Amino acid sequence: MDLQDQLKNLFPEHVSEEPLSESEETNDLWLQDDPIICKYEKRKGKAITILEGYTGATEDFKALAKDIKKALSVGGSFKDDKIIIQGDYRDKIMQMLTDKGFNVKRVGG
Repeated sequence: MDLQDQLKNLFPEHVSEEPLSESEETNDLWLQDDPIICKYEKRKGKAITILEGYTGATEDFKALAKDIKKALSVGGSFKDDKIIIQGDYRDKIMQMLTDKGFNVKRVGG
């Protein structure tokens, strides 16, 4: 008898709520036909990755920035309709975006 069965015996009237899977949470973003531009720059000697070209709602792009920063455990910001990520993470970011269904274009380097 596993833990779930024991809990069902103790609380027979409890209805368990299943958490949303990650794919259901991320499908709220608007997918566009034009590619998101992923480019690499150096500012003050430090590498940064810039994402631009999203034509959806600003809130969706901010949520996407938060997801990327959280997944990579890096700092970054959202300014002037661009996501700026500290460090060179182009390959990882492009893989994440293509997994979510976005079309991504690599620019520079």
